[in-house]
Amino acid sequence: MNILVCVKQVPGSSNVQVDEKTGLLIRPKKGNKLNPYDLYAIEASLELREKTGGAVKILTMGPPQAAEALEECLWMGCDEGFLITDRAFGGADVLATSYTISQGIRRTGSVDLIVCGKQTTDGDTAQVGAETAEHLGIPHLSNVTKILSVDKGWVTVEANQENMIVKESLRMPCLICMDSEINTPRLPSYRRKKALDGSLIHSLTLNDLEDKDSTHYGLKGSPTQVQKVFPPEKSTSRVMVEGSSEELAQKLNDLLADRKFI
Repeated sequence: MNILVCVKQVPGSSNVQVDEKTGLLIRPKKGNKLNPYDLYAIEASLELREKTGGAVKILTMGPPQAAEALEECLWMGCDEGFLITDRAFGGADVLATSYTISQGIRRTGSVDLIVCGKQTTDGDTAQVGAETAEHLGIPHLSNVTKILSVDKGWVTVEANQENMIVKESLRMPCLICMDSEINTPRLPSYRRKKALDGSLIHSLTLNDLEDKDSTHYGLKGSPTQVQKVFPPEKSTSRVMVEGSSEELAQKLNDLLADRKFI
């Protein structure tokens, strides 16, 4: 079974800085770490490989120093890493990022299961996994808390969907996003760190991708642009509505109209 895990290197501090002029995240060259949610995705993938055989590949998109995140994954037990890096990819929003990742995945070889973390601690959108699957045209499910079985081209999982736990079966190839409740990630192996020489990490640039049109990537390929950066207002208030589909739609319309959103 061929498993591919999408990971990301994020700032080591929770105090993420944003350039007020460009609206882009300021990514430091030092003090970065592997996105915490990705650790659960890696552990789940390694456990699945132990049961089914095959290989676990890892892929990330970022500047050259993002290779450090791939190295950590290899030390944990992953088999091979791919770094998507090119100045043309800089400043991408979630749509351009997910498209770039989908193009990179196509270059990694045959993949049965793509595993992502629930979200990243810098952008915090939780959208890239699902959008990547849409670009690839494969089924996907978020907030997965348990992989129940893999059998005859299907993977069955449990997922936390807000107010309920659902059990779903997805035909492979597919993509799942792991929640933090699934496992306890293993530590990197010092022996593997000393044994590996970096030859298992491969770089992919724009010229290596199937779609070489630079207007589909980075800032040029991003339909959303940040207009203003400000601290969000914290609020715990919420409104619960019940009823039939028609009643819920009407109540939602009335609520948005009252608050002058529409």
